[in-house]
Amino acid sequence: MTDHTLVRGTTFLIAGPEADAVAGTQGFYVDDTRHLSHWSFSAGTGSSRVLSAVRDRQSTSVILTPATPRSEDPAYTVFRDQALGAGRLVEEVRVRSHLAVPGTVTLSFEFAADFADQFELRGTGRYERPGTFSSAVRGDGSVALGYERADYRKWTVVRSSVPGSRTEGRIGWTLELPPHGEVSVLVEVLAGEGTAERPGAPVAVADVVADARADAERFRSGVDVPGPEWPELRGAVEAGLADLADLRVPAPGRPDLRIPGAGVPWFLTLFGRDSLVTSMSVLPYLPELGAATLRALAGVQGTVVDPVRVEEPGKIVHEVRRGELSRFGQTPYGRYYGTVDATPLFLMLLGRHRRVAGDGVAIELEAAARAAVDWMFRYGGLDEHDYLVYRTDGPGLVHQCWKDSARSICFADGELAEGPIAVCEAQGYAYEALLSTAQLAREVWRDPAYADRLTDRAARLRADFERDFWLPREDFVALALDGRRRQVDALASNAGHVLWSGILSADRARQVGRRLAEPDFFSGWGIRTLAAGQAPYHPVSYHNGGVWPHDTAIAVAGLVRAGLTAEATQIAEGLAAAAARQPGHRLPEVLTGYARGEVSDPVRYPHSASPQAWAAAAPMLIVTALR
Repeated sequence: MTDHTLVRGTTFLIAGPEADAVAGTQGFYVDDTRHLSHWSFSAGTGSSRVLSAVRDRQSTSVILTPATPRSEDPAYTVFRDQALGAGRLVEEVRVRSHLAVPGTVTLSFEFAADFADQFELRGTGRYERPGTFSSAVRGDGSVALGYERADYRKWTVVRSSVPGSRTEGRIGWTLELPPHGEVSVLVEVLAGEGTAERPGAPVAVADVVADARADAERFRSGVDVPGPEWPELRGAVEAGLADLADLRVPAPGRPDLRIPGAGVPWFLTLFGRDSLVTSMSVLPYLPELGAATLRALAGVQGTVVDPVRVEEPGKIVHEVRRGELSRFGQTPYGRYYGTVDATPLFLMLLGRHRRVAGDGVAIELEAAARAAVDWMFRYGGLDEHDYLVYRTDGPGLVHQCWKDSARSICFADGELAEGPIAVCEAQGYAYEALLSTAQLAREVWRDPAYADRLTDRAARLRADFERDFWLPREDFVALALDGRRRQVDALASNAGHVLWSGILSADRARQVGRRLAEPDFFSGWGIRTLAAGQAPYHPVSYHNGGVWPHDTAIAVAGLVRAGLTAEATQIAEGLAAAAARQPGHRLPEVLTGYARGEVSDPVRYPHSASPQAWAAAAPMLIVTALR
């Protein structure tokens, strides 16, 4: 059995099949920091036998007994219930006696906290951590673990409802069991930053679960997603809505705003691109999520030129981090702007949101929108290079598009592209951004001269794109232009984003759309990121052969826009079938590129994030496109 993940905002738990966290990257996390690196339960003096482990989105319930011989009935049953709240892990253990005489039972939890930054745990490098660890049994019976480095302080507190023995890494009890009776213990783990809390009584598991469910219901209240043509997609829509409810995180500096965090385990924070694409995918059903995303990103929009963070005035942020390594500048990601596409995506969402929800947010964010447009011209490359371009950022990302792994932007023969690089989808985003902002200028801001300027530039961008990116031998668009203006000729799924934006002429859009539906692209489950048969293709590659649900959904929307509804429906049915074969209908971040004819079920990419926001939103984008 695989690990199970519970999520509540910026808090998540990765545990094994028996609800313990004892290996690898398992643990209890809050705000990019692992607050428990070890968490294990034991009952009795010998080993236990797990009879049942039931998991849902809010809780885990495990039933176990002593591992007695076949001829001996166990003396008791242990019911272990586990739930997660914001900054809180709660465990309730009930022991039921099966004997007619009194007895005793020993229970214990062992724990440790390494307070590791998620960048360490995901293997991006080794980092100096000169802080001081602390642990203490406090006067109220709780155990406090801490880590302090200058003004950076993280803490974990373990406490229980029943007094017992305490050490700096263990809490335990020896409890009297009445004949055929029951005893229970409530244990709570709290985590945070600053001064360790000394709160009141622990919160019951049932209360934590009820709070999570009520919050999810408030999020989904009034959301009416039309029923799709096939039932498999309905399950994926319901699963996606539930995941999006859990993945909402507070916006930086704006706790009143809750926006889509990108995904678990390593991306549970504001990501410009991910949060924007997710918000656009669900926009007709959850326009308030789009408004929150726009406001959050406007609040951390670039204001200065800072090469370390790749920040420039008007630029939309790539990601915001709160862990130790970002706080002390050991990574550039505390507030990092290394993205070529978040800025036009911001403008796309603003324009689309206005069409769904009215003028209010467009009026409120006019200054932010104008600054974003200015960035595209002055810093993004439209003035200097005719296109949006990015350059490799030494300490940060090699590629600053959605396919941001080191070998993702390559030629068909495997040669790697070198910058400044203009990826095809960013030009499509820029095209729609210019047109939609022109519409805002004309109809909302009452600035027709500005609108005309943007409309003219969009027309020029479209003409240039058709000339420079078209691959006549392939009847397809180039993945990118490299720093020497060579066409990066790998056939890639980025073309689906181009269709979504509308930058291609109708005839060429249909040619590209039909090509995406061919078997080297369409695996039967979704669109491969790179068409099979090319030198760099690999079915177990993150960006050079894997199938991303959000990428496939965008391609479906693009095919519909190109008038290829039959092809779009075929691909959508494949993704719906993939979702139906996933636990709980939850689409993961990435599937492998193996064809449906060679595998009975879709195979997950081994490092796939799950739950993940734009995968969760993908079914709703498909419903919108095909309705």
